[in-house]
Amino acid sequence: MNVKQLRLGLIGKDVSKSSSERIHKFILRQFGVACDYEKISCSPAELDSVLRRLLGDFDAFNVTIPYKRDVFEYLDGLQREAIACGAVNTVISSTRQGYNTDGAGFLLMLATAGVAVQGKSVLVLGAGGSGRSSAVALKNAGAKVSMYRRNREELDEVCAQLGVEAARDPEAGGYDLLVNCTGVGMHDTEGKSPVTKKAFAGASAAVDLIYAPKESEFLRLAKEQGLKTLNGASMLFYQAYFADCLFLGREPSEAEAKLFYENYLKSTTEE
Repeated sequence: MNVKQLRLGLIGKDVSKSSSERIHKFILRQFGVACDYEKISCSPAELDSVLRRLLGDFDAFNVTIPYKRDVFEYLDGLQREAIACGAVNTVISSTRQGYNTDGAGFLLMLATAGVAVQGKSVLVLGAGGSGRSSAVALKNAGAKVSMYRRNREELDEVCAQLGVEAARDPEAGGYDLLVNCTGVGMHDTEGKSPVTKKAFAGASAAVDLIYAPKESEFLRLAKEQGLKTLNGASMLFYQAYFADCLFLGREPSEAEAKLFYENYLKSTTEE
């Protein structure tokens, strides 16, 4: 997109607390591009009309919980990462192509925080769009991945699609790393955790994709058990960086992404 200003948006069930607008505007400023960014919270009943407006009036948009799979039927094609994990978080309207930058952002977050995954056993809680992209990224990085969701039939289906193990009891413990991709712990479930402290037995680290609040109940319990903890704030930034590179046709650079994030954090603390 060879333009100086983009019209972008974010769609999800409740994006009222999302930092996406601020992050995308910051990143694009580094590239000399301005943008209008609209956050759109919508119910399933409103989804059709909202997606049609986004595809017709916006240059591109991002997709979050719970619509990362619902958007499929509105697209003309899916790129490799979106196909692999079965979820879309980024759409370019002119081509109606769906992408997924969550996995790349997730792995860069882990690497930057010094959380090694190669050869480690990882339990991914949740099998929605974020859970799928995280599981695929972890598997590709050499981790032994297990997933859990309460609906056993849906769990088996997703695990078969992704080529990962189905965890029968998330409280059993014995994993090196636990990743919460359920969304439990934010909005109306703030203060709740998808597992009890028993699940952290034997683990060294826990990651929650939630970033508001900064420390979810899941991470509080993990820290109480002596684990290293990490929330999803940097992942949100990194997946946005990779998405913005798609919007602009730029080759992404992990070093550039890290530098931008450092500068972003400085800009937020200076205000």
